[in-house]
Amino acid sequence: MKLTRYQGNPVLKPRKESKWESKAVFNSAAVYDGGYVHLLYRAIGEYENYISKLGHAVSKDGYNFKQFDEPVFEPREDYEPFGCEDPRITKIENKFYITYTALSKRAFSGSGNRVALASTKDFKTFQRHGIILPGMEDKNAVLFPERINGKYVMFHRFMPDILISYSDDLIHWNDHKIIMQPRKNSWDCSKIGAGAPPIKTEDGWLMFYHGVDEKKVYRLGVTLFDLNDPAKLLARQDEPILEPEEDYELYGDISNVVFVCGVIEKDDSYYVYYGGADTVIAVATVNKDDALDFV
Repeated sequence: MKLTRYQGNPVLKPRKESKWESKAVFNSAAVYDGGYVHLLYRAIGEYENYISKLGHAVSKDGYNFKQFDEPVFEPREDYEPFGCEDPRITKIENKFYITYTALSKRAFSGSGNRVALASTKDFKTFQRHGIILPGMEDKNAVLFPERINGKYVMFHRFMPDILISYSDDLIHWNDHKIIMQPRKNSWDCSKIGAGAPPIKTEDGWLMFYHGVDEKKVYRLGVTLFDLNDPAKLLARQDEPILEPEEDYELYGDISNVVFVCGVIEKDDSYYVYYGGADTVIAVATVNKDDALDFV
């Protein structure tokens, strides 16, 4: 299975007139609700010390987006002074839950990544629920859209693997277990991370993820997990489904990067929203009937 890039990429670029997103917009969560695609994206200003805020953009067709003038979510708590990064959105019942990386130390320090949780109903007002994996240097957390066997389920990345955890209340998580690891001598040999929240299909939970090789090239892959036991990996495609090839993926703030945080189902396709070179947001698609060809 391979993704097909939208010819009009990138769909979102930095806006020089907006100080808070003049340097980069990338790594966007996505949800399709009420006939609209909502992106909640990471943004960095040219002169804002690389502190990330989150912006909101809306589209009817999934390609042409209206951006809002001000960030909708920005560092406020003592556990996130250096940025709110790489959000993922999962709709559970009538509320949107957002997992994101709260940066408590400068990125170059090599530590300070914590998984935090927020929620909203309108993308205007947000409730913070704090750090949900305390004491863990962790990121790339994605929530499943429903309880499984009575438990909330989450994938997250404890370097360099993907783990599964379970919760009764979305706040307290336990029973951590490795469910996916890097593969030797492969495009995802260095580290891997969950991308978008898993999508329920008849064959299992479909998840898009990113993998990194020894040269620090980021590519996208695809996996399938058991519907009733999401700790059980059913299939994992050997080849990447997308890798840096276009200029907006090869050159930027961090070159040679495609990084997914959001996937939506619309019409007969999956729309995969990804960051290109940590600078812009692009989209690629695959027909839903073709998405499970690797199984």
